Amino acid sequence: MAELAALEDPKMRQVNEKHGDDHGVNLTKLRALAKRLKTQQELARGLWATDDTAARLLALLICRPKAFERDELDTMLREARTPKVHDWLVNYVVKKNPHSEELRSAWFADPDPVVASAGWALTTERVAKKPEGLDLAGLLDIIESEMKDAPERLQWAMNHCLAQIGIEQAGYRTRAIGIGERLEVLKDYPTSPGCTSPFAPVWITEMVRRQQDK
Repeated sequence: MAELAALEDPKMRQVNEKHGDDHGVNLTKLRALAKRLKTQQELARGLWATDDTAARLLALLICRPKAFERDELDTMLREARTPKVHDWLVNYVVKKNPHSEELRSAWFADPDPVVASAGWALTTERVAKKPEGLDLAGLLDIIESEMKDAPERLQWAMNHCLAQIGIEQAGYRTRAIGIGERLEVLKDYPTSPGCTSPFAPVWITEMVRRQQDK
């Protein structure tokens, strides 16, 4: 904890706080510290228990993802207060855990929109890697009826799923683009030069073009 405190940079904290992340540690330095510590599951649990954002991010880098029980991960997700901790927990730990599919189903319909966004993130992963068994038409129905008015984190997750379906599934591409055009979610989102817009019709069209150019 002392070492993490020494890595704190007030300017970095100012930037991070604009995105809802209350820490000022450079993530490159955090990863270097994690590399030195290597995998230490008990230390990871101790760091998580501090409720400190930088400590929790470090915990997620040094933990053993497959060692967590289902209920433990459910509790951790509900405790993850900041966007970065939430994202790293889902992407670095839950996706590699044997209970990920069970948690995906449970979180998907959770009344807490932040928890539900994790269910959607795991669903997007399945669209990309293992779409068999998913009701893609049903997912598009939900997106069409709920995405426009969904809270921000859940809206982003739904939008990513919409784009992924459009990119990966040629049979649903026209419908996915049509939904995006009608709802206009993230249509005016500021996009840096060289980056792809998160507006689903643009995102889908660009990614499909890149795949065809390969």
